Amino acid sequence: MLIKTYSAAVNGLEVTTVTIEVSLTRGVMYHLTGLGDEAVREGRDRIAAAMQNNGYKFPRADLTVNLAPADLRKEGSSFDLPLAIAILTASGQMDAPELDRYMMVGELSLDGKLQPVKGVLPIAIKARSEHFKGLIVPKQNVHEAAIVNQLDVYGLETMTDVAAFFTGAKQFEPTVVDTRKIFYEQQYNFDLDYADVRGQESVKRALEVAAAGGHNLIMIGPPGSGKSMMAKRLPSILPPLTLSESLETTQIHSVAGTLGKSSSLISQRPFRSPHHTISEVALVGGGMNPMPGEISLAHNGVLFCDELPEFNKHTLEVLRQPLEDRVITISRAKYTVTYPCSFMFVASMNPCPCGYYGDPTHHCVCTPGQIQKYLNKISGPLMDRIDIQCEITPVPFKDISKGEPGEPSAKIRERVIKARAIQTERFREYPTIHCNAQMTERLIHRFAEPDAAGIELLRTAMERLSLSARAYSRILKVARTIADLADSDSILPDHLAEAIGYRQLDRGDWAERGM
Repeated sequence: MLIKTYSAAVNGLEVTTVTIEVSLTRGVMYHLTGLGDEAVREGRDRIAAAMQNNGYKFPRADLTVNLAPADLRKEGSSFDLPLAIAILTASGQMDAPELDRYMMVGELSLDGKLQPVKGVLPIAIKARSEHFKGLIVPKQNVHEAAIVNQLDVYGLETMTDVAAFFTGAKQFEPTVVDTRKIFYEQQYNFDLDYADVRGQESVKRALEVAAAGGHNLIMIGPPGSGKSMMAKRLPSILPPLTLSESLETTQIHSVAGTLGKSSSLISQRPFRSPHHTISEVALVGGGMNPMPGEISLAHNGVLFCDELPEFNKHTLEVLRQPLEDRVITISRAKYTVTYPCSFMFVASMNPCPCGYYGDPTHHCVCTPGQIQKYLNKISGPLMDRIDIQCEITPVPFKDISKGEPGEPSAKIRERVIKARAIQTERFREYPTIHCNAQMTERLIHRFAEPDAAGIELLRTAMERLSLSARAYSRILKVARTIADLADSDSILPDHLAEAIGYRQLDRGDWAERGM
């Protein structure tokens, strides 16, 4: 007898429907074809134990299993469930007339319980596009899959439940999730708020400008000045995710297996903060079985690198291309996958090896040469992609001891959303440009060209402060964002002056100041 069931294989964010064909004839051998990896091959033993522990018999016959298309590599344990159901049907232990109308994924425990698997959301989207009536998943994955409408999604607990579903012995109701209600309810619930930050008004202003224009930012200051504290609150002032952005972000986390139990849509912008010992593969993605890296998990959100000079220099260099292209293509001998990675890059660092250069309460023991060597751990091409360089000093005691809270994130967010709306209207003719930070040189000349007074101010600043040539375009992009926050059609000298102040590390005398 020949039986077919349907599952799916995930490669990057691309999903391919897999037809599982089981042929049962006289004999005693088990044959698996179709490029299944070790986890797929081991599934035979899990399935046999699950059947025996649930009152079924693993057939003593010649079983040939084919996973079609046979030239596509299949990975993981998600094929256990459809393969087990196919074997039960082929051996005559159950009758399933609607087997071809459903897609199934799930790992089997030895007692027959279904264990959660990765990538259920993109699989559900594929099942709907292939016009399957429904999708059967482990109960832990059901809220993730039920995001997809126009598809019956069933979250079942055991292999026996799945068999009962197909034979009609038990009735199960599909899980229904009100996607929009969940999405909008959770958008404004933040655990961290800028109201908790005392002082540091200039730094909070720099973060507001960065959020409004999508600019990359680096904070330089001594230990304990609040760099990490303020960076972690950045998502609370970013514009809310759109439904399409949320769906795309959730798919990436689904493939990576980072969604929690009973999770559905990601409704807040991701904040990823990898440790400085991270490897290149963990940062950009890849591995034996291709998985998204930290830059893709930060898609539509923030990638925060604390203590930036402590990262391996070669690891940091792989960020250069993703920061420009906002996608990462990983090519290996056995696969090529592409992941989106449009994120805000935010970093922090000490100003010198001892950490206390510029600190009014501690004496720095580093020489100008040591400071410059420390700064040179970050290459020029990478620094070139950071629009805002903000210097931080420790908060004085009088500001720490203030009883009143700072400005709440909600008020800052309102200004950011208003500025982003202006940019959306400005770039409506350019589908790949969404914010000021993404402007090309041609768009800078069109939308961010200052008047004669502004040009003179910029020329004077570049000469007196020894600003590098790469600072010119960055200053104009940031000035355009500052003008948007002020609801100004043109860039005024005040906007340029503030933008110039955000180029701390570009100053030729930065390592000698205060020595």
